[in-house]
Amino acid sequence: MTQDVEMKELPAPSNTVSTVGPSTLQHLKEIASLIETGAYAREVRRIARAVRLTIALRRKLKASVLSAFLNFALVPGSEVHSRLSSYLPKEDEHDMEVDAATSATQAPAKHSLPEFEIYCYLLVLIFLIDQKRYNEAKACSSASIARLKNLNRRTVDVLASRLYFYYSLSYELTGDLADIRGNLLALHRIATLRHDELGQETLLNLLLRNYLHYNLYDQAEKLRSKAPRFEAHSNQQFCRYLFYLGKIRTIQLEYTDAKESLLQAARKAPAAALGFRVQCNKWAVIVRLLLGEIPERTVFMQKGMEKALRPYFELTNAVRIGDLKLFKTVAEKFSNTFSSDRTHNLIVRLRHNVIRTGLRNISISYSRISLVDVAKKLRLDSANPVADAESIVSKAIRDGAIDATVDHANGWMVSKETGDIYSTNEPQIAFNSRIAFCLNMHNEAVRALRFPPNSHKEKESAEKRRERQQQEQELAKHIAEEDDDEF
Repeated sequence: MTQDVEMKELPAPSNTVSTVGPSTLQHLKEIASLIETGAYAREVRRIARAVRLTIALRRKLKASVLSAFLNFALVPGSEVHSRLSSYLPKEDEHDMEVDAATSATQAPAKHSLPEFEIYCYLLVLIFLIDQKRYNEAKACSSASIARLKNLNRRTVDVLASRLYFYYSLSYELTGDLADIRGNLLALHRIATLRHDELGQETLLNLLLRNYLHYNLYDQAEKLRSKAPRFEAHSNQQFCRYLFYLGKIRTIQLEYTDAKESLLQAARKAPAAALGFRVQCNKWAVIVRLLLGEIPERTVFMQKGMEKALRPYFELTNAVRIGDLKLFKTVAEKFSNTFSSDRTHNLIVRLRHNVIRTGLRNISISYSRISLVDVAKKLRLDSANPVADAESIVSKAIRDGAIDATVDHANGWMVSKETGDIYSTNEPQIAFNSRIAFCLNMHNEAVRALRFPPNSHKEKESAEKRRERQQQEQELAKHIAEEDDDEF
């Protein structure tokens, strides 16, 4: 009896919990109702909307709220309920009492829908990752993937794609990404057979990330070239695909295609995905330097990117000047940064571009210069710098980098007079490429337009119009949180 009296004399902590817990729990119950409606009506857009609403509640998830929601959505004592409850930490007695009282005020409707089961897996998995309990997150994600293999419902595909992402993330955070490669391939095959295009997109990107994490670029390219391609369903997944494609093309020395993919990924990425856009710009800067281009200063002065792109700004400055000594200094100064970004091997390739840029500057400045002076200006530190300078100049002339001739007898490099570039076809080619870029952007914008289903077949009633407008307002409200979580 004394214990009961003590429990009743603790109103203060219960009130503090009730102000936070029921609000979040009520939101989760509304999301569950939305999932139930979408499952019975077979409307995937409602499930996608439920996922967006969940992302907005991510920072408010607590163990007590999740435990109460599991009691609401799942049958207590069932295998799924027991498994998911075991991952949640035990709360204080007064917290559990408040949760029980809150759930008792509303009659918990027990559901047997698979969508509820997968959604509960997703909630618990997000909570475990946010709490940095990665080993338990691995176990939870593995159990959810085993359950997903037995489900073939289109309304589950949206939830499944999110589970695939967190499944890979939990293993990546523990350094065991190679352990799930075979399972990801099997899941991709299952998604292909079931015509789950969103799942195929997600799993293809996860597999490419898995291969690139271990520098298996050949395997990644083989998978990418043989995987089925279709119109993108998710802008975030399409941005990731373009980024991985740009990295593969860069390693394969296909710099033009790599530049296009990386710049397109950075342009299509949402503004909230700052880290992703920084990575795209880092690789794009290196690719443009390898192409012989010098990125504009505005690229390095984008809001929120100045500090992250500072090493690449100094590297670009060294390449622009053509100073080999400055290039080596910058490479050594930021070697740790370049190694963590996995761009160190690409920067080694830039040494030849630095020499070529310096040689181009010399060719423009001098109509005739000795090879000895060329070696000194390029700061070649080899055993025989004059011979190296002669070979470098000869190769640059052969490749068309400079318009000059070599006088081997006198040891001179003689530059030819610069002609009128407007008398050539280069301005026309540049103008044509810009027009093609603008037309391509316009076509992509037209294809990205979305229209209500069957809008041309039946007129919209007033009730449906109000519901659609409400959904559009909620979508606009939560789109920023969705983009932030995706990246």
